[in-house]
Amino acid sequence: MAKLRIGIRLKLVFFSSFLFAIPWLGYQYVWELESYLRIGQEQTMVGTARAVATALHERPALFDAQSAYLTDVKAGTDLYAYKIAYPIQLDGQLDDWQDYQHLMLEYGAAYLIDPVQTYQPASLSFTHMVGQYDRYLYAMFKVVDDQVVMRPSNSLRIDRNDHLQIAMTDELGRFQRYIVAPFKAGWVNAYLLKDASESLLPDKLETRIQGQWRNTSDGYVIELRFPLEMMSSKIAFAIVDVDDSVTRKVQNMIGTANTSQVDSLGTVLVPSPEIENILKGLQYSNARVWVVDNHMRVLARSGQIQRSSGVQSNTDTGGKKSVWTYIESEWLLPLYYQVLTKPPADFVDDLQDAYALKGQDISQALAGTPSSLWRLSADSKAVILSAAHPIFIDKKVMGAVVVEQTTNGIRTLRNKALEKQFHYFLAVILIGTFALFLMASRISWRIRKLRDETEGAIDNHGKIVGQIVPSLAHDEIGDLSRTFTHVLSKLGQYNAYLENMAARLSHELRTPVAIVNSSLENLSSESLSRESQQYLDRAKEGITRLSKILTNMSEASRLEQAIQSDEREPFDVQLVLQGCVQGYGYIYPERQFSFELENKSKLPTLLSGSAELFAQMLDKIIANACDFSQPGSLIAVKLSCSDRSLHLSITNLGQSLPEKMQDQLFDSMVSIRAKQHSDQTHLGLGLYIAKIIANYHGGDIEISNLADGRGVSVSLNFSALFKPDNKSFRA
Repeated sequence: MAKLRIGIRLKLVFFSSFLFAIPWLGYQYVWELESYLRIGQEQTMVGTARAVATALHERPALFDAQSAYLTDVKAGTDLYAYKIAYPIQLDGQLDDWQDYQHLMLEYGAAYLIDPVQTYQPASLSFTHMVGQYDRYLYAMFKVVDDQVVMRPSNSLRIDRNDHLQIAMTDELGRFQRYIVAPFKAGWVNAYLLKDASESLLPDKLETRIQGQWRNTSDGYVIELRFPLEMMSSKIAFAIVDVDDSVTRKVQNMIGTANTSQVDSLGTVLVPSPEIENILKGLQYSNARVWVVDNHMRVLARSGQIQRSSGVQSNTDTGGKKSVWTYIESEWLLPLYYQVLTKPPADFVDDLQDAYALKGQDISQALAGTPSSLWRLSADSKAVILSAAHPIFIDKKVMGAVVVEQTTNGIRTLRNKALEKQFHYFLAVILIGTFALFLMASRISWRIRKLRDETEGAIDNHGKIVGQIVPSLAHDEIGDLSRTFTHVLSKLGQYNAYLENMAARLSHELRTPVAIVNSSLENLSSESLSRESQQYLDRAKEGITRLSKILTNMSEASRLEQAIQSDEREPFDVQLVLQGCVQGYGYIYPERQFSFELENKSKLPTLLSGSAELFAQMLDKIIANACDFSQPGSLIAVKLSCSDRSLHLSITNLGQSLPEKMQDQLFDSMVSIRAKQHSDQTHLGLGLYIAKIIANYHGGDIEISNLADGRGVSVSLNFSALFKPDNKSFRA
């Protein structure tokens, strides 16, 4: 498995990734800043609530005298007149009440008044609510009655049939009772009863109380309205059920309170128009403001929480979009908002139609301590901040001001800040990474250039054939380049000395060798004893071997010089091989030789070079094959020719090559012979010379063991063939 190579550029790009710590730090900073903005928003909200409460302090006329001073509020008895957005059409259809169904109350057994007989749920129950629009109080009753008994057309009594009783205190505080008991379904008015609280005798028709009675399949529906100026704050409604049209006895009565006793009446809270006028100017304050009484019932409200973000922001991007605007909106912002969160455009407001509030902040405010509260919207999309401040009248808490805002404005500001910061961060990261990449590329290019120059200065044989141009840069790489140039110069001088040493040594030694040789020849002409002759023969043998060593030492140098001065001529490799193989049979009679030709192109096997040098190369290879093969074994020479290349192989059976030495056998002065014959001298130059000649002819030479381990094969590949048609080469 190849080892993963990590270059300088990749390393610098990796380390440049730490630049991403910059946007992370900026992101954390903006989040920290947002927490301080929230604290500031909370303090501002408390200040706003305090300012509104200041305008309401010590103004008792703004609060209902009866309901505000109650110690407790009883559900279903103390009513809340919700502010209706549009006037109600009194037609008994209840279509106009559909938006307020969640505010309606169910009245059943728990609201029985002076029960006469055993109560049956299917006999009588009703749904009821009151609302306020302009100067009128509206009331609706959806009654479930198994037997509707209307008032007889010839009867003066109004209490011996199904009817609605209304009791209230008027604007002067007087106790007034009314009954709605029509002869038939349709438009109705109420009868004012006589003064006696127990009396059910009508006094006169009250046309200010008007409405519609409509019978249904399971009972009837009553819609009423009357001016708010008719009452103060105490009121009660009761439905009286009569099922027997003969006896006309009252079966049961269910109501909000006992209509015959002034002390048992409940209250109705009507949103204060005076307080609403005070709050009206706050609808531009980008906040929703509530005023509640000491029972947490809403007295007035201003503003919408959906638009109460706390910040006025201009999102208008009208006009022609620039290229930058397009890139920002289409590419950058979608990328940023993978991390950022947009404030919700819409969310569920669970207090949209609330007529009573609750919460820890309001409880603390009604206890006399300003407070604030963070809460999530019902769908958990928005964070809402509310601040409450008490309203004091005669040093008593009579209500509270509640101011609400979402954090959408702060989140929008945060996102705007992060968008700009991310622009800068992205620019810094891209420019920084690009600059580091360019610097790394420049450094990498200079290092590769120095590497290529260093490799090009030395050939495959270790010979110095070029120079390294010293860099003028005053940095580490420039210094390294100049050092390499200096080292290469020293190595060139040393290699030149080594290359010439053999020739000089051979030249210097030939004279004393010649002197010794001539002296030995002169001495051999003298008559010597047998023992002296033996010594003389041994001296001659030594001189002969020494001369051969000197010849071999200078052979490589002479060969290189011959190659440089020799002119190339085309020659037929096949003919050279046939002649050489035939001659090897005479030179090495103890070996067998074979030659095989495989000519696929059917063209002359021509090379450009020197046939004599090619034959010398074969001599060196065959000599090694003979030295490392067994007597009588076969040495096979095979030539394969195609239209693109020549392949020559010489195979011998015998000793295998050491695995670690196969790549070193073509180096100078390398030999693996275990022993030397006394009459032979081997300096390890044979295959080295063969490689020089093969390279001269445009070929490569390799040596390897046979697959079965029984011998060795030398392979030569020549890719530059001579074309006899135009006397040129093709590769």
